[in-house]
Parts: sequence; structure tokens; C-alpha cells
Amino acid sequence: MAISGILNTNTSALNTINALNSTQGSLNTYLQQLSTGKSINNPADNPAGYAIAQRFQTQINGLNQAVSNGNQGVSLVQTATGAIQNQTSLLQQIRTTAVQAANGSNTTQDRAALQGVVSQLLAQVQTIATQTQFNGQNILDGTFSGSTFQVGANANQIINVSVGNTQTNAMGNYTTATSGNVYTSSGSFQMGGYAVGGAFTLSTSGVGNFTSGTGTSGINVQGSAGNAYVGVSSSTESAANLASAVNAVSSQTGVSAQATTSVAFTATAGTYTFTLSNGSSGSPTNAVNISASVTNGSNGQANLSSLVTAINNQAAITGTSATTQTVNGTQELVLTNANGNNINISAGVTAGGALSGAGLTSGSTGSLQAVSGSGISKVGTTITSGSANVLIQGAVQFNSSSSYAIGNGVNIGFDTAATGITGSSVSSVNVSSAAGAQQAISIMDQAINYLNQQNGSLGAIQNRIQASVANDQTTATNLQSAQSVVQDANIAQATSQMTKYQILQQAGISTLAQENSLQQSFLKLIP
Repeated sequence: MAISGILNTNTSALNTINALNSTQGSLNTYLQQLSTGKSINNPADNPAGYAIAQRFQTQINGLNQAVSNGNQGVSLVQTATGAIQNQTSLLQQIRTTAVQAANGSNTTQDRAALQGVVSQLLAQVQTIATQTQFNGQNILDGTFSGSTFQVGANANQIINVSVGNTQTNAMGNYTTATSGNVYTSSGSFQMGGYAVGGAFTLSTSGVGNFTSGTGTSGINVQGSAGNAYVGVSSSTESAANLASAVNAVSSQTGVSAQATTSVAFTATAGTYTFTLSNGSSGSPTNAVNISASVTNGSNGQANLSSLVTAINNQAAITGTSATTQTVNGTQELVLTNANGNNINISAGVTAGGALSGAGLTSGSTGSLQAVSGSGISKVGTTITSGSANVLIQGAVQFNSSSSYAIGNGVNIGFDTAATGITGSSVSSVNVSSAAGAQQAISIMDQAINYLNQQNGSLGAIQNRIQASVANDQTTATNLQSAQSVVQDANIAQATSQMTKYQILQQAGISTLAQENSLQQSFLKLIP
């Protein structure tokens, strides 16, 4: 290349300056990468990469907040479950007290004292329900329902949470009311069948008061978990068998059942000889002979102790025990089969294995009259040596912590819809009587079951939230890794490039100095 003698424009110097500018720009880029650790510091560095990195950052930010949300949700759930566990412990104490109060060794004063304990425990259960809060929100009084926890970075990535109402008036045992077609005319169903002598239906000649039906003609138990049909095999079906059939499908319905047979009689003075058995008139089981003589006491009323003793001596066979109770000044004989089996009273058993037609054997001078309620209303006809035999069927007590309905309940004397009765809620538990204590046990069972269901549901929700949090953390880590690939600088490469451009810069400056020196040498040619 020929040497240029031009002074006005130093083209070589200009080229060198352009190269230096380019080198300086590249050097500045790598200096910024090394100082920030990012290869993309603004949209101009890499427009597409910048947009991708920002989308990653949006997801990462959302996931990090979702992790925080989830941890708060776990804390709320733990607060609720801890409080419910305390309520469960209190209900367990109440149930134990109810079992104690149900014992016949207690006096009226003893039960009154036990009721005082129960009242204090119930007050604390209510206090926990109304005062348990999280971040200023009540969570056990039924108002924390239908809430959601945002556990994802995007819209509608939620977990629904509802905490049931654990106030004492919201927990208890849903029971059924009688239809009046069976029990009021030929039996008694008091306090949901828990009252002594108040759980029976009576028929003569072994006819039975139930209505048979199977399949869709049977009893349709419609509970919170689903529906199921329970068959009634015959009009003489025992309450025990029906309760067993209901319990066999309890997992499908959420409704359980128990059975009891308890009938009250007034008795006259005289001699009594009869056969006491279970089963039906056509197929009696556990038949035993009962014989006693009843005389009037000094108060003018029949002294039933000999009859009670005779029946209880055979209780191991029949499962039927006898006690007495006094209602409005009248002493009553109470026969109870705690398992809900039928009770037959007949003059005997025929050679063919059926019950004889009469109620008491020939020659018996005493009589029994079934009664119901505090007004001692007569139920059915008087049982004597001249009357027909008697079949006594028990009551089926349906139990559930949630509302339910009994379709075709008229088959066993019940309404088709479940309705609450007095004392069905925890708040109204009263153990000041033996019947109230028995009822309280069932109420506590259902309330405890309700709380267990709540805690089970909350425990499952907590596991879901914790799993979501773990997944969010894993996803956020992977997204940060992906963002790093797009956005972060390769330090080794950036350092190498920076060194390269530093050398080029130094070389460019040295070259520019040489170019300027060459221009100055031309000045020597001027005279």
C-alpha cells in the first residue's frame, strides 16, 4: 500500500478509532456481564431471550408467593386441627361422665353433680368453637366455609378449604321421629327410644307390627355418604336384625343404627306362670318358664320383686332383664332386651315348636298391662290367662352426625324424613337421669365421630397443601435453572472475551499513536 501524504484527513487513524470504538463496546458488554452475572441485562442485549427470561421470572415470583401462601394455609389448618383435638378430648370426658351417670348405683344427687361437670365441659367446647381464630378470622364457628388457598402461580390453581361448625348446638346425633301409625297406637317411643320402658311396639297372636319389603320396597336409608336399601323380611322382624342390616351398609350411607327393646307394664297381685322367649310366635327361641307370686305391699301396690327375680334368673338365656320404675306413684315392671331382640310372652310352647295361643298359663290370676308415658297410657290389651300371646318388638334407633332421611320408614313406624328431637345436640346433653345419660352416650359418639371426620378432612387438606408447596419449590428451582441458561453469563467465557478486548484496546491505542506519529512526520517536508 502506498504511503499517503495527506494531512487533512488521517484515514488510517479514523479506521483505528472505529476499531477502538467497536472494541470498547464489546469490552463494556463483557464488563457488565461480569459485574451483574447476566448475559442479558436489557432488551437490546437479546430481545427474544429477554422476553423468555421475564416470563420465567413471572412464574418464579408467583411460585415463591404460592409457597408462602401454602405455608400460611398449613398453619391455619394446624390451628384448626389442634383446637378440634382439644374439643375431642373434652367430648371424651363428657362421654365418660355420661357412662358413669348411666350406672344404676347413682342417686339423683349424684347425677345432678355429674351434670354440673358436663355443663362446664360443654361451656369450654363452645368457647373453643367461638374463640379459635387465625389472622383475626374465626375458623371453627361455621363461618370459615368455601375458602380457597392459592397454591399455584397461575389463576385458579387453588385448594378449597371448609371447616365445619363445631359449636355445641351444631354437633350431635340426628334421630328420627315416629310416624304415629304404629307406636302411638300399640307401643311407645320416648326420647328417641332411650327412655326406660319407652322403646317397643306390641301385637297379639304374634302378628307383628312391621311391614315386610325388600329391594326398593324396603327401607331406603339416604345418608350423607349415599343411599342403600335394607329389607324387612317379615312383619315380626326384630329390631336387632334391622339394626344389623342398617350397619352392614353404613359405609355406603353414613348412617348407623342400634336397637333396644324396653317395655313397661303395670301388674296386679296374683300368680304368674308363662313362657318368656325371643324370636317370633312361629319360631320362638331361648324359651324359659317364669313363675312367681305377686302380693300387695303395705302401700297397697303390687310388690313385683318376686317376678323381677324370676325373670332375671333366666336373663342369661333370654337376654331379657327386669327392673321396676315408679311413674306418677305407680310401680311398673320394665322388661328390657338391650340387643333389641323380640320378647314373647305366652302360656307355653306347643309340640310343634310354636307359641301357644294364650298369654299366661291357665290358672294364672295376675295380669299385665303395657303402658306408655308419664300419663301411664294403656297400650294394647291386658295380658291374662284368657288373652292371646304377645309379641313385643323393639325400636330401631338411627344415628348419624349428618342429616339423613329414611325412605319407606313407615315399614317400621318411622317418618320418611329425619327430624331432630329434644336432646339431639351436644348443647342439650343432660345426664341427670339414667335415660338422659344413655342418650348422651349416643350423642357424644356422633359428635366425636363428627370431629374425627373434620380432623381427617383437614389432615388430608394439609397433606395436599404440603404436597403443593413441595411441588412449587421443585418447579421454581427448575424454572430458575432454565432461566439461568437463558439469562446468566458464562463467567469463564466472559472473562476470556474481556481479556481479548482489553488486549485489542491496548493494541488499538498503540496503533492510533503510531498513525498520529506518521502524520506528524510529514510536517518535516514543509520548508
